[in-house]
Amino acid sequence: MYVAIFILLYVFAGQIESQAQVIAPKYSNEFLSIGVGARALAMSGVQTATVEDVTAGYWNPAGLLSLKTKYEIGLMHSEYFAGIAKYDYAGFATRLDSASVLALSGIRFGVDDIADTRFLYDANGAINYNNIRFFSAADYGFILSYARSIRSLRGLKTGANFKVIHRVVGQFANAWGFGMDAGIQYERKGWRMGAMARDVTSTFNAWSHNTALVRDVYIQTGNNIPENSVEITVPKLILGLGRKFNISKKIGLFTGMDMANTFDGKRNVLLKSKLISVDPSAGIEVHYKQIIFLRGGVGNYQRIKDFEKGQIARVRPTFGVGVKINKFSIDYALTDIGNLSEELYSNVFSLKLALN
Repeated sequence: MYVAIFILLYVFAGQIESQAQVIAPKYSNEFLSIGVGARALAMSGVQTATVEDVTAGYWNPAGLLSLKTKYEIGLMHSEYFAGIAKYDYAGFATRLDSASVLALSGIRFGVDDIADTRFLYDANGAINYNNIRFFSAADYGFILSYARSIRSLRGLKTGANFKVIHRVVGQFANAWGFGMDAGIQYERKGWRMGAMARDVTSTFNAWSHNTALVRDVYIQTGNNIPENSVEITVPKLILGLGRKFNISKKIGLFTGMDMANTFDGKRNVLLKSKLISVDPSAGIEVHYKQIIFLRGGVGNYQRIKDFEKGQIARVRPTFGVGVKINKFSIDYALTDIGNLSEELYSNVFSLKLALN
């Protein structure tokens, strides 16, 4: 029965993908693909089967059922491209009863203080720096998550997300969008399995452009004037497997693997075909008395052009540490945003507080 559930999710995501790929761009709402929580990012995002804290609202809502306290709060901050882009996350989860959990997550990825030089020259043709204005380009994601255990199917957890997306480019353009995710987790004989169907209904963004602000500049520079449009994010299916081991009474080990499956043609990943592309990642975590954690991961396999060697294979390593004191956790990760052609590593910090 559990194998059938995985197959149904897999086929369902593939069918939706094949219907949408004609009108959908290959990459859309990519800020929602970065991930949240320094623990997860230090393990290359391997969380689908094993996530069990407030960040499950992002990785797999079914994992919210593993919360060990009544409430849990999570915060994260990171910066990319030498601090130009800032990425922030906040999450809150609460247990409704023994069989259900509700969570709310918020994500912002933005570049602030972008110079608007349209009015740099005054009426006399002289440069006036006082006329420079500034604006922000930011993406916002709000996720409402609900998880519930299936009592008739022992060990099976289910969850779903409803997402609202708001994207802003100053006063020039903005978009509103919505979509849904669905996830399951199952544990048997120490092994944990999970599936997460992202954008399972396809996620729609409706863009609105204020062309009056840019029409003259676009005409002068020979650019096409943007038009209002609808952008579609097609489904992705992530399968996960993991297991925890007790090396001794004080030392424990977790290993896991995720496989992100896309259905919109060939991508620059390890396994690819016209029908499906598979991007695997692996993560590991070692802890001492559940107080000190050491983490690592590898993922995002790509083949990159090199002028001397032709094409070379590259992967993205990740690393991190964490400390947990009573109900308070602080985690750190060293990772990048996924560009393997040059090293753009960033520091990620996150906090977590569990309350009864």
